[in-house]
This record gives sequence, structure tokens and C-alpha cells, in this order.
Amino acid sequence: MSDAQTEYDKLTKKLTATASAEPGQMFGKACLKINGKAFVALHKETVVFKLTGDEHAKAIALEDAVLWDPSGKGRPMKEWVALSATHGKKFPVLAQAALEYAQSLT
Repeated sequence: MSDAQTEYDKLTKKLTATASAEPGQMFGKACLKINGKAFVALHKETVVFKLTGDEHAKAIALEDAVLWDPSGKGRPMKEWVALSATHGKKFPVLAQAALEYAQSLT
């Protein structure tokens, strides 16, 4: 199991138990959803967060952070930040911010 998978599994366990998040699929990738809106995903060796505002700015400023391009065709999704598992300690805070953002969209 990859480090990203391990970190994603930790988030899944916590958020499905405490925040009514549900596991699902988005573009064929494992994701977490709240009210049908995806807010965290697992892609290859990264965990991906849907963020806005200051949280997005802080996440994209991290070393090796990139905008998520799930198709790999040079069309990144502007709100989604992909991070390697080296930033795992920051994942719970980022996941909470992503959850709150997704909830605000419903």
C-alpha cells in the first residue's frame, strides 16, 4: 500500500465516522463526498483537496504541490490541489477546509 493510500485511508476513516462523509468515485478515482459533492480524492501517489481562498493559497505553496490534472492532458482543475504523502500531517486540516468548502456549495 502506498503512503498516499495510507493517508487517504486515515482521512476516510475519520471523516466517515465524524462528518457524515461518504466514500465514492470521481473520474474513476476514490474520493470522499459530502451531500454528493467531492472534496478529497486519491490519485496515484497524491491526496487531492478541493480548496478555496487562503487554504488553497497555503496548500499550493507547499513543496511539490500541483493543481490536479486528473486526465493528464494539461487541463488542471483550479480548485483542486494534489499533495504527496510527505505533507500528511497537514491533511486533516486541509480535509476539514475542503469539507467546509464543499458544504458551502450545496
